[in-house]
Amino acid sequence: MSDVYILGTDMIKFGRFPERTVPQIAAESANLALDDAGVSIRDIQAMWSGNLYQAGAMVGQRVLQEIGQTGIPVVNCANACATGATAFRDAWLSIKAGVYDLVLAVGVEQMGKGLLGGGGGGKGIPKEGLLGSGLMPAVFAEAGMEHSRKYGTTFEQFAKVSVKNHHHSTLNPKAMYQIETPLEQVMNAEMIAYPNTKLMCSVNVDGSAAAVLASEKKAKELGMGRAVRVKASVLTSDPWQERDLVMPDVNTCTRLAAKAAYDMAGVGPEDIDLVELHDCFATAEILHYENLGLCPDGGAGRLIDEGETALGGRVPVNVSGGLLSKGHPLGATGIANIYEVSTHLRGEAGKRQVEGAQHGLTHVIGLGSACAIHVLEKVA
Repeated sequence: MSDVYILGTDMIKFGRFPERTVPQIAAESANLALDDAGVSIRDIQAMWSGNLYQAGAMVGQRVLQEIGQTGIPVVNCANACATGATAFRDAWLSIKAGVYDLVLAVGVEQMGKGLLGGGGGGKGIPKEGLLGSGLMPAVFAEAGMEHSRKYGTTFEQFAKVSVKNHHHSTLNPKAMYQIETPLEQVMNAEMIAYPNTKLMCSVNVDGSAAAVLASEKKAKELGMGRAVRVKASVLTSDPWQERDLVMPDVNTCTRLAAKAAYDMAGVGPEDIDLVELHDCFATAEILHYENLGLCPDGGAGRLIDEGETALGGRVPVNVSGGLLSKGHPLGATGIANIYEVSTHLRGEAGKRQVEGAQHGLTHVIGLGSACAIHVLEKVA
């Protein structure tokens, strides 16, 4: 089977665009990625579109109405916060299968404001508010407190994640917010769900990102100078467990995906030079240090205390600013992470460049659940 390469990738600056439609937002990043690859929509053989909130609206076809209707097949994907990564993975699979040589993956979302999760619909007595909460701040607050119970992780250590990622965002012109938030400011912000304050929660924004993927044959034909190899693409869901499902498991599907991705790529966590992971809340980033094997269980607090996941540290995490600062447009996040890591592997990340990066990992998790991990490699 052919190796798969990213020939072009880009994203728009995340923000809020109430005056624009979802297809218009997506079309901008699609055109940017096509330009980055040096190809046009006429060269693309198939397209995958990731979008959650308008999943039934055939967003991909409407994007082509903006950038050029060439009659190619279009697949629309919805998979919670892993939506964009799922679109990318399906595009990758089509090349691995030998069906296509050049395809486009786009992720887009136009978000509202407020808290995600909760409710649930259906008949009978709802669990929301009676047996805990399905609101995402509460879910990840519970998970953080469980980690604190096991390992003594402190409120301050969780808050340091937000300080780090907000600092990183000041180096990223495409982040929604680009502001420093000192530790006291983070800890004294409005409490949303202990231990997550408002400044420890991801930002609901509008955004899109896109990538052009190619077979090895096509990549060599078009030029490999800035190509990035996709070494692994893995998608998992939660296995059944004999546990209280009122408190969702935010760890297992990531651990399964990480093991499979490292095996597929032929590398270990010690080989990873930078990570863009799903920091939907500050507590989540701490958990995923361990879930991804960046440190032993119970070692995440030390990692953040000693600056190992900051730019210049042993394994920089969320140098883009992460979801906490860059923003979290659900359908776009997975591909935006891929854009960020690819930019570093190309040596084009400017002030936030992770020097000498050879391998990078991207991670997204959508509770319900789906976890997608990609391992990317610089082409020598």
